Amino acid sequence: MRHPIPRLLLAAAACVLSVAASAADQPDYLPPWNPPPAGLQFSVPPFDAIADLHGDIVDPQLVVFFAGNQFMVVHDLMDAFRQAHPAYQRIFVETLPPGILAKQIESGSLVMGNLRITHRPDVYTAGKGAIADRQKEHGWFAETHDYARNPLAILVARGNPKHITGLADLGRGDVRVSMPNPAWEGIAKQIEASYRKAGGEALDHTIMQAKVADGTTFLTRIHHRQSPLRVLQGASDAAPVWSTEAYFQQQILHHPVETVAIPKAQNAVATYTAARMKNAPHEQAAKDFMAFMQSPAAAAVYRKYGFLPAH
Repeated sequence: MRHPIPRLLLAAAACVLSVAASAADQPDYLPPWNPPPAGLQFSVPPFDAIADLHGDIVDPQLVVFFAGNQFMVVHDLMDAFRQAHPAYQRIFVETLPPGILAKQIESGSLVMGNLRITHRPDVYTAGKGAIADRQKEHGWFAETHDYARNPLAILVARGNPKHITGLADLGRGDVRVSMPNPAWEGIAKQIEASYRKAGGEALDHTIMQAKVADGTTFLTRIHHRQSPLRVLQGASDAAPVWSTEAYFQQQILHHPVETVAIPKAQNAVATYTAARMKNAPHEQAAKDFMAFMQSPAAAAVYRKYGFLPAH
């Protein structure tokens, strides 16, 4: 009689190969999601890949710190700015959470992996309330302008497998939620305000305390990257995000996700504000960029990615 072990080994090997082939066929969805600039391309996600530093870090003529959830507009926006102002070709942009950018301004540097960045911004953008708070606390800004608005939405996997219909469903024990950390992401406060509108303090407590404690709410460190990726990779079932982030994943990248709308009565709408720094290293470039952000060309870029006009 033939020994069964070789057959078992062959079956196990075939199973491993099948799983490996299946995994290899699955897209990884890893950022960066923007097209890269011209030059020698070398990126090995997740080991060597930088998603939220954009452009020319050496001797820039303009430095802009953007609220991170606007990362998708940066390349088109800066191309349009260069066309309007050909004198500015070397531009460096960061798209990190506004709280992290504010700490970078305060401390004078940012360390990302082995890279230390000491650039000071010419222009800083964030939510209107955050800009007002920074101005009251530090007096950083010479001028400010509102330029876009954005409501909240819920990002889920294609087919909406957990049948999520609104914010109240995020309190269910079987729904894994990806949430920004309130410690440095202003969107968290807006989402929590929406939770309270949808289900009172009880819903907010369930999602932000009880579910954090049991692991069914995951607090991100960089929401605009981690939350879409967690939904795409099946690590989270739902993520409250700015609507343009869901629009970008679904309509621009054509990733397998869907958007669940939040009713107006429960929603929050962010107004984005650009602020010129009083100590801008490139003062004229900062003034030119602030004027450009009020132009039809800039508005067209934001409209392409689903943002609402400021007024």
